[in-house]
Amino acid sequence: MLIEIRPVARLRGEKAIDITPAVSEMIGALCEDSVDLAKVRLVCDWVQYKHNFRDVVDVRQISPGTSADQLEVAVDLRRAKDVDLRAAAREVLGYADRPDLLPRMPLEHWTAGSQSCIWDFNALYWKALGEWERATGQMYESALPGGESDARNQAAVRDLISDMFRIWDDLSERRSLPEELYVVELGVGNGNQAKAWLDEFVVMDRERGTDYYRRLHYLMCDYSQHVLDIARKNVTDHATKTSSVILDATKPTEALGFLRFKVFLVYISNVYDNLPCDDVAQIGGRHYLVETRAYLNQPDAEAIAKSISVEPAEVPNQISRLLRLGPELLAEASPDNFADTDAAVEFWRQCWQAVRLAERYVPIQGLDLYEVAPGVTGEMLRPQLEAGGDIRIHVTNGAVASFTDTIPLLHPFGRLVCHDLFTTDVMQNRTGFRGPGKYDGSVVNWCNGPLLAHIGSRKGFDVRFAPFAHRKGTNIITMTAQVRD
Repeated sequence: MLIEIRPVARLRGEKAIDITPAVSEMIGALCEDSVDLAKVRLVCDWVQYKHNFRDVVDVRQISPGTSADQLEVAVDLRRAKDVDLRAAAREVLGYADRPDLLPRMPLEHWTAGSQSCIWDFNALYWKALGEWERATGQMYESALPGGESDARNQAAVRDLISDMFRIWDDLSERRSLPEELYVVELGVGNGNQAKAWLDEFVVMDRERGTDYYRRLHYLMCDYSQHVLDIARKNVTDHATKTSSVILDATKPTEALGFLRFKVFLVYISNVYDNLPCDDVAQIGGRHYLVETRAYLNQPDAEAIAKSISVEPAEVPNQISRLLRLGPELLAEASPDNFADTDAAVEFWRQCWQAVRLAERYVPIQGLDLYEVAPGVTGEMLRPQLEAGGDIRIHVTNGAVASFTDTIPLLHPFGRLVCHDLFTTDVMQNRTGFRGPGKYDGSVVNWCNGPLLAHIGSRKGFDVRFAPFAHRKGTNIITMTAQVRD
């Protein structure tokens, strides 16, 4: 039996956690069961997200249905003290050979993580953000650490604009600066960061007398029409310099292809960690894709069913309709179950709070056959998967797709600057939980920084990471990509 303790940083210091009771209880439960201990991996995480997709104890089959089948037993140390751990372990171990028989209500078939319906929930959140915010009474930005985006930090904005002005000044002296100066923001949010950037740009342009503002074109891009409507109101002082564009962040050139090689700055904050993501692993020298299946625990399904006057077996169908129609149309289509849009939103929030993810490890036949993103195969993952020993990593599929489709927009002296949650060393995957978690009504995953840097290097770009310089105690990392000198 292999025991892996991942939250190593929490094992020392004044607030060190005591893992002995949890590990002891889990080993006790495993020894009581008839499972072959030689085929068991006990994995202990500290799931830092208060709202997440995991039960306190779960089992994951490795190579299910084959002669090489093994079992991973996972426990969340953060919540372990709140439950009878041995009883919880006994319950899931009783279904170790047939986890499909657990008292759960599946919402989908087994699939790659990036294809799970949790990303439909994520998309719904941005499409119907107004309804969600009215129900919760708070703006989505309050769910971010610190209650606001680091991209609004005035010192950070000023430093970014100063660097860009230096490039423009140099090009201007050489008479190589285009008349039209393009800046693109992907994931504009409520427009507060666009306003902060534009306000500071005007002040600095006037101080220097460079007249760059007259030539500026700032494109605010987002998936959500609701978000763009709010953003436009927040930048009314700069209405003649801004445009709003609805686009899929994983395919920006579909809407912005006319800007190829023209954009001096692509500005992104808290977007990559909100895009679809697979997990892959190497266990015992073999490569695996982590398949997932969203479900509701049976008591949650029964409570939700009662709240909308349907049988529990009907709940997955109602969720499917919610994800397809949205709360407003769902209320119109099912007035017997939802008195109004507010009732449909409450159903949505209950489902989101209750939804969980089961996982299993399915062998990958060849990394070259696995597609990370269009034009990017799993071979790009080999250096990380084979760095030594067993490991599980985020593939960051949506972020990779966005990155590789965005860099063609950059001017030869342009830059992509992204503030987000990044791993910067593959070993970080062995020392802590990196998602997925729930931020309000959306999904969050740490992004695979080494993978983006590797892909960027192959495409002639220098990709660098640095801690966000203007707020202490934040996990946010600043990624910068530009054409290699």
